[in-house]
Amino acid sequence: MSQFTINMLFVGGSFALYIAIAIWSRAASTKEFYVAGSGVNPVVNGMATAADWMSAASFISMAGIISAGGYGSSTYLMGWTGGYVLLAMLLAPYLRKFGKFTVPQFIGDRFYSSGARLTAVVCLIVISVTYVIGQMTGAGVAFSRFLEVSSTAGLIIAAIVVFFYAVLGGMKGITYTQVAQYVVLIIAYTIPAIFISIHLTGNPIPPLGLFSDHTQSGVPLLSKLDSVVRELGFQDYTADVPNKLNMTLLTLSLMIGTAGLPHVIIRFFTVPKVADARWSAGWALVFIALLYLSAPAVAAMARLNLLTTIYPDGAEQASIRYEDRPDWIKNWEATGLIKYEDKNNDGRIQYYNDAPAFQQTAQERGWNGNEMTVNNDIIVLANPEIANLPAWVVGLIAAGGLAAALSTAAGLLLAISSAISHDLIKGWIKPDISDRGELLAARISMAVAIVVSTWLGINPPGFAAQVVALAFGIAAASIFPALMLGIFSKRVNSIGAICGMLAGFISTVVYIFLYLGWFFIPGTATFANTEANWLLGISPLSFGAVGAVINFVVALTVSAFTAPPPKKIQELVESVRYPRGAGAATGH
Repeated sequence: MSQFTINMLFVGGSFALYIAIAIWSRAASTKEFYVAGSGVNPVVNGMATAADWMSAASFISMAGIISAGGYGSSTYLMGWTGGYVLLAMLLAPYLRKFGKFTVPQFIGDRFYSSGARLTAVVCLIVISVTYVIGQMTGAGVAFSRFLEVSSTAGLIIAAIVVFFYAVLGGMKGITYTQVAQYVVLIIAYTIPAIFISIHLTGNPIPPLGLFSDHTQSGVPLLSKLDSVVRELGFQDYTADVPNKLNMTLLTLSLMIGTAGLPHVIIRFFTVPKVADARWSAGWALVFIALLYLSAPAVAAMARLNLLTTIYPDGAEQASIRYEDRPDWIKNWEATGLIKYEDKNNDGRIQYYNDAPAFQQTAQERGWNGNEMTVNNDIIVLANPEIANLPAWVVGLIAAGGLAAALSTAAGLLLAISSAISHDLIKGWIKPDISDRGELLAARISMAVAIVVSTWLGINPPGFAAQVVALAFGIAAASIFPALMLGIFSKRVNSIGAICGMLAGFISTVVYIFLYLGWFFIPGTATFANTEANWLLGISPLSFGAVGAVINFVVALTVSAFTAPPPKKIQELVESVRYPRGAGAATGH
């Protein structure tokens, strides 16, 4: 049986399962569409939350980022994990206590303002749309390689599948589909990791294998990796990070951005009561940990396998000839995610860091510039092929990558749909809309959102590479402070909340667009994306934390000089934070 046939069986079987679940769990009311009727079991919700949270960025990109950057890129692992803990401990139970359907509805009711609700809707749509581009792009990458179709065709197929189970089932259908997707993605992620860990270290547990001895050389795996990358001019894999400020701010930005992601927050509205929100948060953390504990091992082992495939006898010896390159390189070259140019006409592959500090050594070896470009996003997807694992493992990883992308895409699309139908149409344009009319509006909104996100995935804007950073930065600077102040401060009023959200949102968007080089600096012919041009040396990827501080300061300052919230709002905040017994009975 060919590899293509195996891939089709795994991917097609998983898609059939998702659509069958959607038909079985079709939403019949707005409550089922928005929050699955608030009757989801905590364990089931925890698994669905894990799938919703672990997007293509977690499954496909995170290990690739760590693989390329080593210790310095572990900030993504720390930030995303810490952010989920922050969300679970500080926000989820209290938001569930309010008993609302959406994040903008909570903000509108807490700050007694339709203007605050509309501001939150705008922020939510921008966050979700920018984030969903990455998911659709990830689906396109997986399709283009494993199903041997163009990325455009892959995106359209993915959109059709999401359309069926998201539009039909709403949150109810998405919840049970995400449970299936979690099972697929976690099996797909861990099985190759176990195989590779056994091969390289003899240890079947990848997180422990990372700190075990390399089987072939007998030295610790990380020491072996350090020596290999050092021979190729790269910084040691375990090297410290010189710019601690940026690392700290990026970690913080990812943490609070995570805690402000609306598609994850709404998952905690689906359980029957507040105690269930806490339990589902705990279960989700367990399910997330299964992948996140393996990611550093997958990253390091994939990097070592990649380099030793090209330089089987070490960098100082001859690299492999291009005509003898393994099949996995040929397969990924066809997607354009691996590119090769023979710069010294020797017919061999020279893959190294051609930074100025290494140029003399490179010239001594007869190298004339790095000849291979490897996209970080292929590391996890190509891992089974690099390690020569069985064909069925390759098919499994294909299904897993698509499950990760589609599960988060569905959650984001539902957040967009809910914001438009429930917060914009029912809360602003037509408050007297019927339940049936609102459900129809929700489905139409989601269908339109799918079409738009697919189009953006096919024709990504110039900033698509930084789309995840933009989404997290905006969530950190706009939504998270509003939620925190809404729960833990009785003094912040509607004017302060609106001004704070706008200040955080605008400052972050302007900084990211300006300093990532999407605008030209007036009077120059160069882009602004250099550390010398950054404000106080702060990377655009790290500015979300600064935007959050601006939001907090503006909201608190404006509130201090304006009238306090009405007494009933202050009592509402106090009742949510200090329940008096009613919550245990009602769950609200």
